[in-house]
Amino acid sequence: ALLIVAGSVTAAELPKSPEVMETGKLTVANTLEYAPFEFTGEDGKPTGVNIELAAEAARLLGVELDVVRIPFTSMIPGLAAGRFKISWETFSPTEERLKQVDFVIFLKAGTVASTTREKAAEFNTENNLCGKRVGIVAGNVADFTADKLNIACKDAGLPEISKAVFPEAKDIVQAVLSGRVDARLDDATSSGYYEVISGGKLVVVKGLYDVSPLGLAVPKGDKETAEMMRAVLQAMIANGTYQKVMAKYGLTSAMVDEAYIVDSMDKVRK
Repeated sequence: ALLIVAGSVTAAELPKSPEVMETGKLTVANTLEYAPFEFTGEDGKPTGVNIELAAEAARLLGVELDVVRIPFTSMIPGLAAGRFKISWETFSPTEERLKQVDFVIFLKAGTVASTTREKAAEFNTENNLCGKRVGIVAGNVADFTADKLNIACKDAGLPEISKAVFPEAKDIVQAVLSGRVDARLDDATSSGYYEVISGGKLVVVKGLYDVSPLGLAVPKGDKETAEMMRAVLQAMIANGTYQKVMAKYGLTSAMVDEAYIVDSMDKVRK
């Protein structure tokens, strides 16, 4: 487990769950195995979007942050069994998962295109991928997104997207940089991260497709923990820390304006 001592509260008074009030700790389960959300840095310390946001949450609550490393497959069963109260990962709400847990949404996922900085101006139109050579990973959600976008191209009387299939995302990056394809179509979070680590050689262009929400998980019916996390995430959005962390990892396209609780699928906002 990782223990981080947080500073004093700097935001308005926030609600605290009974566990947090009793222990003086914000304990979160995390895999530490999915960059850019959570990973071990070169200094050997946990870092990433979720870790930095969790540290800020603890600071605002005026408590310590305790990150417990748990395999992803054990997250929802662990919450359902009461072994911990918060799994700070990036879950997509589903009917099956909602039988055991509730979610606090703080991100949105989707598919985006990225290209070189020199070509970015070519992607400013509404149907910006029509007529372009686009690299995708076979079977990736971007493959199906491209098919949907092609329907829009046809309806608008524009040339279709030309799909180039690659085995891995890194191969597409090289193809874009070398000019063999015009753009890379992939998950927004992955694309934003590649934008950062490429040193700006790749840029994400206008357009977010197949949008879906992502959130951390709490035990089913634990309204106090859910409301605490909703409130503290909203405080981070209000004080600008959320935006700074997201920008640091190239994930501004995945930001939301408001954190909210999902305890049934009809609460999901698209």
